[in-house]
Amino acid sequence: MEPSADSSASPFTPLVVLELVSDTKEEAITWLLSRIRDPQQTGGAGLLVEKLGPGVGGEEKENPNLFLVGASRERLLSGAEDVGLFKEYSDGSMRGFTCANKHNFKDFKGDGDSFLSMAECQYIIKHELDTLRAKDETHVPGYSHAKLYPGKSIVRRLLSKGILIQIFPLHHKEELKRLSFSWYKKVKLSLQPLDDIRHYYGEGQALYFGFLEYFTFALVPMALFGVPYYLFDWEDYDKYVVFAVFNVIWCTIILELWKRFSASLAYHWGTLSRKKAFEEPRPGFHGILGFNPVTGREEPLYPNTKRQLRIYLVSLPFVLLCLYLSLYVMMIYFQMEGWALSINDQDPTFWTGVLIYIPSIIYAVVIEAMNLIYRYAAEFLTEWENHRLESSYQNHLVLKVLVFNFFNCFASLFYIAFVMQDMVLLRQSLATLLITSQILNQIMEAFLPYWLQRRRNKKMIRKVQKRRTLGDKELPLEEQVRLEADMSTYLGTFDDYLELFLLFGYVSLFSCVYPLSAVLVVLNNVTEVYSDAFKMCQVFKRPFADPAANIGVWQLAFETMSVIAVVTNCALIGMSPQVKAYFPDSDTQLILWIVAVEHGLLAFKFILTFLIPDVPKHIQIKLSRLEFESLEALKKKKMLEASEPRKDIQ
Repeated sequence: MEPSADSSASPFTPLVVLELVSDTKEEAITWLLSRIRDPQQTGGAGLLVEKLGPGVGGEEKENPNLFLVGASRERLLSGAEDVGLFKEYSDGSMRGFTCANKHNFKDFKGDGDSFLSMAECQYIIKHELDTLRAKDETHVPGYSHAKLYPGKSIVRRLLSKGILIQIFPLHHKEELKRLSFSWYKKVKLSLQPLDDIRHYYGEGQALYFGFLEYFTFALVPMALFGVPYYLFDWEDYDKYVVFAVFNVIWCTIILELWKRFSASLAYHWGTLSRKKAFEEPRPGFHGILGFNPVTGREEPLYPNTKRQLRIYLVSLPFVLLCLYLSLYVMMIYFQMEGWALSINDQDPTFWTGVLIYIPSIIYAVVIEAMNLIYRYAAEFLTEWENHRLESSYQNHLVLKVLVFNFFNCFASLFYIAFVMQDMVLLRQSLATLLITSQILNQIMEAFLPYWLQRRRNKKMIRKVQKRRTLGDKELPLEEQVRLEADMSTYLGTFDDYLELFLLFGYVSLFSCVYPLSAVLVVLNNVTEVYSDAFKMCQVFKRPFADPAANIGVWQLAFETMSVIAVVTNCALIGMSPQVKAYFPDSDTQLILWIVAVEHGLLAFKFILTFLIPDVPKHIQIKLSRLEFESLEALKKKKMLEASEPRKDIQ
């Protein structure tokens, strides 16, 4: 979908699509469209909306209730002020956009036609639709079960009742082609076009790809250190002590430097100092209608005590039960491993040598399957807990999934390392888990989406070619919108960050016994960049921009993993024969020394965290200067207001 460049010839530029169920009642459609079109002064959204025409040939199966939403340039600029968009000012600083000051912003030229990116325009429209509220309606016209009350978000009610199927932003074909070419269509050694990704998809997506790129480059020193370590059998001389110490320092420094790098990106993109929007209740949130003292509006209220009871009496026992099942599966794996080893010991042949790796491969596949099944169960439980805010829902979901995934993926490695103390088996298990999980991920994330996208596109193009005689393969607007409506919905960066979290765990916890793990993760991340970029551009619907300032709760998750890595690597150092040789007579003394070293390293880690500021100094100065100017402007305004009544008296 390509917006018109000439606004005078075509004042309506479709930006967002609303899809209602095919049998939506006419009075509900009329009411919704009028509320979207009504000016803001009367409680509407003040947007432009048109019905999408029938596809080429107009099949009966096609949903007729697809609507294109856009807005006038003036409405988008006022919306940019409403959502608190930050843009570059004429002096180079990042400031909140205001219509009164619009000509003082760096890129504002003429009437501001190209001042806002398409992603920003779509985000503004989504915000305006989300804040569209019921006035005196008691229910959605034609749907007595879809109750409304003054102040209720109309779009959220339509979504929760299944009347509104989806809202999604449209792709811009030319911009997408340019981005695809610079991002993944050519093999290159250059960095990803993060500014272009942010311009097209928003800050949340750009920060994920920025972190993926940063993590990949951060792994290069460890990979370079690990290859000779592995090839020349240096571990025969100093085991894994040097590598473990390197691990501890590496995982601390890279996370601290990432915070500085992400702060620089967020400032450059205008999200670092942006005020967080007031969170509205989630579409699925339900409760007894009551009065919210903060907003002054009627909305559902749900007792926090009830939610806590659900969490501690149902969700927590369920998670513990899943952890027990994971432990049970792990013990079955060790039995299989023991059986394979015994057969190889009795009659060592090529095939029995291969058989040794079979239990680990089966276990790696089972781990991936269990993680997937548990993810669905965790989503169901978190939804059932009935969290009011999306952020609270996400935090509880992330916690549930991280705990299980960490236990499921790493429990067997901890058991082999510290209970069995079998470093050969630990190396074999780590290598098998890492390689098998990466192969499965590549199949699920790269080959399967590529095949689905090729199949879907060919089907759509064949359908269009049958109905018209034109020779070109460019899809008309109606077919392009319907093709995008059928694309998979992008579910956010949750699974992508989770995969990086587990890879970070494999590298930081146990790579000292298998130094090639960093090399494997680098190779995985390089292919991940291309497969994720392809999926974003070709497989998924375009997601709405997410004005994120950092990677959120995942920063805490990675930092927690780095603390666990310090403890794990210190324990592995204590188990090495070289260190044990210094304490031949006393295990207690060895343990005390290791605990002391581990506490010292943790202290060093936290001192580093304190010494390396999260935000670079030059950005701190710019933010402080902006805050000072805002306070001075406020003082002048108050002085002017105070002097005006005195003039009246005189």
